Amino acid sequence: MSKIVDGLLYSESHEWVKVDGNVAIVGISDYAQSELGDITYVDMPEPDDEFKAGDDFGAVESVKTSGEIIAPVSGKVVACNTELAEHPELINEDAYSAWIVKIEMSDRSELDSLLNASAYAKLLG
Repeated sequence: MSKIVDGLLYSESHEWVKVDGNVAIVGISDYAQSELGDITYVDMPEPDDEFKAGDDFGAVESVKTSGEIIAPVSGKVVACNTELAEHPELINEDAYSAWIVKIEMSDRSELDSLLNASAYAKLLG
């Protein structure tokens, strides 16, 4: 059973969001990392890159496959977790502490379209 953390928001494409003021801290869910298997590379955007919700802004690659990372909210990238360049396996070890990017949100109302923990659990079945 995949770990789901209360207090985070989730997208149907398996990204999680932790809201910190006007910043969305984004990673991939425990379910997503378990489906990918051993993660070997994380392709991240650059700081100051701008995305709209639903844009793909990177990818997570594993020994068996790769998956796009979809922006759960619109805004500008203000930080990337550079530690993942050297240690992508941190996502496998703890998907919820290994954030990928921090996005300064341009439209906080987009958070309303994300799922809470219980809705995400239902999505996973």
